[in-house]
Amino acid sequence: MSGHNKWSTIKHKKGKADAARAKVFTQISKEIFVAVRQSGPDPTANFRLRLCIQKAKAANMPMDNVNRAIQKAAGNQDGVAYEEIVYEGYGAGGIAIMCELLTDNRNRVASDIRYLFSRNNGNLGETGCVSYMFERKGRMLVPLEDGQDMDELMLLALDAGAEDVLTDNPEEAEIVCATEDLEAVKNAVEAAGYNTDNAEITMLPSNTIEITDEETATKVLTLLSKLEDYDDAQNVYSNADIPEELIEKLDI
Repeated sequence: MSGHNKWSTIKHKKGKADAARAKVFTQISKEIFVAVRQSGPDPTANFRLRLCIQKAKAANMPMDNVNRAIQKAAGNQDGVAYEEIVYEGYGAGGIAIMCELLTDNRNRVASDIRYLFSRNNGNLGETGCVSYMFERKGRMLVPLEDGQDMDELMLLALDAGAEDVLTDNPEEAEIVCATEDLEAVKNAVEAAGYNTDNAEITMLPSNTIEITDEETATKVLTLLSKLEDYDDAQNVYSNADIPEELIEKLDI
C-alpha cells in the first residue's frame, strides 16, 4: 500500500492543541447515531458501534455520554436524521482532498464547505473528481511494548488477513487491511497479546504528492485544519505527503 495518510497519523499522535473536547465528543456521538441506526444498539453485533466506543474511550468521553448517545439513536428521541455527505476537491499544490460529514442540513453544509475551500487556497470539485485516488481500508496502530517483536507482529497480521504492515516507526506498526477484515485482524492481534490503537475504517490515497516548501505546506495544512474544525466534519483525507518535521515546525 503506497502513500498511507501521514497527516492523519501525525495528527493522531500529537493531537491538536486547539481542538475543543466538546467538538470531539459531538463527532463521536454522531458516529454512534449512524452506527446504531444502521446495525442496532448492541455493540456485540455491531462492529462499527464497537469502533465508536473504542474511539470514545480513547478520547476520555464519559460512558454516560456514550450510553445516552446509543439510547437516543435507538429511540430517535429528538427526531434527528443525520445524513452522510462527502465533498471532494483540491488544495494548494494540486493535492486531493475528501471530506466526510454528518449533518442534518445539507444546504448549509454545501455553502459552508464551498466557502472554506475558496477562502483557503482550494477548489471544491464535482463528485468523483478525486475519490478514485483513494481506497477505503481498515487501519489500526499497534504500539510495541518491551519484548514484543515487529517481525512477529507482521507475520501474525499478514496471516490474519492484513494487506500491509508499515513499520516506519520502531515503536509501533500501522496495519492496513480490507474493511471486511478489520475485525478479524484486530481480534487476532489482540489475542496474541498486542494492544491496538485507533482502529478505524478510513480512506487511504493510492498515490501521494510530496510537499516540501513551507508556503505550500502552510496553505495545505491550513485548509485541512479549517475543514476538520468545521462542526459537521467527521473525517478529512488528503494525498499530501508532508515531512513530519515540517508539520511540527509550522505547528498549524
